[in-house]
Amino acid sequence: MIVRDANGNVLKDGDSVTLIKDLKVKGSPSPLKMGTKVKNIRIVDGDHNIDCKIDGFGAMSLKSEFVKKS
Repeated sequence: MIVRDANGNVLKDGDSVTLIKDLKVKGSPSPLKMGTKVKNIRIVDGDHNIDCKIDGFGAMSLKSEFVKKS
């Protein structure tokens, strides 16, 4: 499976990415801010194709269309 970021770059396990827009998080009063850097991602199958841990939020699943490779 090939997963691409918002700019068309191929993502793979262990890459670092940056959020390109504010994302609302269910159950959290504050959103994830644009520019938040996420390290050591894992590519998974499904609706959300990135699993990661974000400092201050914990484990998250993200869609690749909202991130860019850094």
